[in-house]
Amino acid sequence: MSVESTPPESLNERAQHLLRVLVQSYIREGQPVGSRALSRDSGLSLSSATIRNVMADLEDLGFVSSPHTSAGRVPTDRGYRFFVDALLRAELPAAENAELKGLREQLDASHEGTKELVAAASQLLSRITNLAGLVTMPLAPAATLTQIEFVGLAEQRVLVILVFNDREVQNRIIQLERHYSPEELRRAANVLSEHCRNRSLSQVHAELLRQLRETHASINQVMLDAISMAQQVCAQSGAQEGIEYVIAGETNLMGLAELSSVEKLKRLFEAFTEKRDILHLLDQSLRADGVQIFIGHESGYQILDDCSVITAPYSTSDGVAGVLGVIGPTRMAYERVIPIVDITARLLGSALNSRH
Repeated sequence: MSVESTPPESLNERAQHLLRVLVQSYIREGQPVGSRALSRDSGLSLSSATIRNVMADLEDLGFVSSPHTSAGRVPTDRGYRFFVDALLRAELPAAENAELKGLREQLDASHEGTKELVAAASQLLSRITNLAGLVTMPLAPAATLTQIEFVGLAEQRVLVILVFNDREVQNRIIQLERHYSPEELRRAANVLSEHCRNRSLSQVHAELLRQLRETHASINQVMLDAISMAQQVCAQSGAQEGIEYVIAGETNLMGLAELSSVEKLKRLFEAFTEKRDILHLLDQSLRADGVQIFIGHESGYQILDDCSVITAPYSTSDGVAGVLGVIGPTRMAYERVIPIVDITARLLGSALNSRH
């Protein structure tokens, strides 16, 4: 995920280099970076005055800020974003790369079930990154609707019989606003069968919304009745099909200075338990292409303002199956964490695929 930022060409090569050195130094040491340290670490023959001028320009652009207690500077969310988008040189240390390759052998040889495999991937992410690792359970392939029937019950309730893939039968009971005769129910079922056969329920829902939007003025009562009933079925089914995830290493976050506030940790752990906000981010990542990075306020959730979330979808031969990632402070070693997330997603997808 990216946000509006200053394009790389608006910063000259010297400013970009000093920003990279500052971000890397702050990630490594966790202390505001002063002009003397930048002069030493940058490898450039620049006076302290010149470096201070460049830092002042970067601060004006919103890439760095000056804590009140120090003359040094620290990266802002915007500075981290520019670093990740334009300056990052992602690379994995040899030891960690070997550990990930070893995991491939473990996952491929494992005879455990899918849930255990997902838990193992989550624990791996947590162990290697020392952050919180999370992995969603694989989504079941979308079943397609091949038949639908409505059977009237007492008190304006209707039994909905759904047949998927010509073999799996599911029943729902919906509550309607008025009584429908058997003939009205039959006509509604016929309309839905005609328009929605061989589509998943989510596709059915999208088609119904399209029909309402495009032909509402001329739509007849039978179609309106059918859409009303089907929307209840889709809403009920959607409530039953929540994304689940496995999380490991939450306690790793307790030792990080950036998240050391008891109140902050309490609210963050509550977010892990309630899952709603986290699941929204994971759902965005599920529909995205490749690694996604949410830095600080970019997540849209105040509880994650001091955190970065790095995710990647994992796939099998059936397509995207789920998403995994890590949660940690914005002062994160992006160079190594990003490839770890990316590689782990590929390994998990490969391990799941081998079980098909």
